[in-house]
Amino acid sequence: MPFNVWVLVAAQALAMCTAPYIVFIGSIQGRLLASTPEYATLPVGLVVLGTVLAIKPATWLMERLGRKRVMLLGTAMGMLAGLLGALASWSEQFPLLCLAAVVGGTGLAVVHQYRFAAMESVPDSLAGSAAARVLLGGLIAAWLGPEIATLGNGTEAEYPFLISWLALSGVQLGALVILGLGYRAQGERVREAHAGGGRPLREILANPLIWVAISAAAIGYAVMSFIMTATPLSMTEMAGHDLDDAKRVIQLHIMAMYLPSLISGWLTRVIGIPLMMAAGLLAYLGCVVLAASGVSFHHYLSALLLLGVGWNLLFVSGTTLLPRGYTEAERFRVQGINDVFVFGSQATAALSAGVILSWLGWSSLVMIAVPFLVIHGVLMVFWLSRKGELCS
Repeated sequence: MPFNVWVLVAAQALAMCTAPYIVFIGSIQGRLLASTPEYATLPVGLVVLGTVLAIKPATWLMERLGRKRVMLLGTAMGMLAGLLGALASWSEQFPLLCLAAVVGGTGLAVVHQYRFAAMESVPDSLAGSAAARVLLGGLIAAWLGPEIATLGNGTEAEYPFLISWLALSGVQLGALVILGLGYRAQGERVREAHAGGGRPLREILANPLIWVAISAAAIGYAVMSFIMTATPLSMTEMAGHDLDDAKRVIQLHIMAMYLPSLISGWLTRVIGIPLMMAAGLLAYLGCVVLAASGVSFHHYLSALLLLGVGWNLLFVSGTTLLPRGYTEAERFRVQGINDVFVFGSQATAALSAGVILSWLGWSSLVMIAVPFLVIHGVLMVFWLSRKGELCS
């Protein structure tokens, strides 16, 4: 793999820490600061909302300025989020905590573009492997993010999570340094390189391949976020598990999200994208069955492990499939549309998780995922039935 890919792996390991950090402590700190329990998961949802709002501006800027400058800006937003979170902890202001989550989400919108930068650094045949390599950085983030969250005695401190928010800002600074010193912008393709713009959007979106690629990533992310967001609150507030148990489940879940990246890029070439997507759907169904059948530590752990593996298979297969549906001139437009769907659905899922958990309980919450898995299965069948006509 080119040096740029490994730089992106290292930067992702640090910059992505914002996601597991806020997933782990967002609902817990939200419960401490929010006026009612229904708002406890709002910070977790808002970090995804911040991602959605920043996707189009991020891709627009990358198209015109090149990827490196925008990636540096993304890490700066991550640093600002850490400082705002520390201020929220010190002042005990729930709105500031929500603002920190939104700003952190804007930084993550840029981090999610790392996979496309990696894919453009290698031959087309290695694009899936390059994207999977970058996702490996999430393995470190999966461990590091929750560990940062427990610095400074957590909820027992005078100002809960203040030190950990400051530490998160420091980690983002590390990502900025890695990108600034290591990433090589030579060869970046900006707007002038493809001024023609490609086909009309209606024609691009008429291809079922595009919708299957978007669906794999969007439904995969939404179901994962929906269940993961509710997990810490369900474990600590409803099932009586302690904070360390919840931390361990979230850490291992996020590791399960990224560990398959060691082979998932290779699997796209060996078994093919349709079988990878089918395996991802089966992993999600296993997660639902296990989660609905009990609330012991091992029920949560095994369900969340399957949730992580299923996410990786769906997300990598969808990301690898997407470039087959657009030309060079269309890449920023289609990548932006893809991520709006992906993170828009994730935001909706994360924002609704707290309310649905409060209203319906854990078992009913996980069952809501099933219809969405069926929708993706139907889209896959339609795509495969038209495959010979519409995709190469």
